[in-house]
Amino acid sequence: MNEFLQGLRLSLESALAGKFATLSERLNELTIVIQDADWLEAAKILRDHPDLRFEQLSDVCGMDYSTYGEGKWEGRRFAAVYHLLSVSHNQRVRVRVFARDDEMPVIDSVSALWPAANWYEREAFDLYGIIFNGHDDLRRLLTDYGFIGHPFRKDFPLSGNVEMRYDPDQKRVIYQPVTIEERVLVPRILREDSYSA
Repeated sequence: MNEFLQGLRLSLESALAGKFATLSERLNELTIVIQDADWLEAAKILRDHPDLRFEQLSDVCGMDYSTYGEGKWEGRRFAAVYHLLSVSHNQRVRVRVFARDDEMPVIDSVSALWPAANWYEREAFDLYGIIFNGHDDLRRLLTDYGFIGHPFRKDFPLSGNVEMRYDPDQKRVIYQPVTIEERVLVPRILREDSYSA
């Protein structure tokens, strides 16, 4: 670990003492795992502590670890991963917060601390079903309001649950069960039925 990252690591360990589970370095970037119960308090420290000052949130993404490591993962299933930037100190950190319950994943929202989290958290809710407690406008962002399920979950069917199409007879958009016809993936010129005897 280089000297710059070592200094950041010491600052994080000092400021967040007792509020994180692990702190690791990979690809020249630090990743800190924070317990969900301590997330809001830790987020305020990350933003306001003079040695850290992560004043900018660059990204939030949801994660589903259910098939991570070829099914060898034994930890919690859902997490939100936050990418923070300190413009003052020219430092970056990745923060991972796991939801306590796999059936109904809930993580505290940080949209009041970093307004940029608003749409990112909505996206993670829409695609992974992670509920951000305290978010003032948590609704679907990318999928249709009638969409069933969360398409980035590992157990979501590849074909989906329903399909939407315009019905010219009813002159409106309708939902119906998925109707996928099997296709032959061999080009027509290579199929046996195209050979002439």
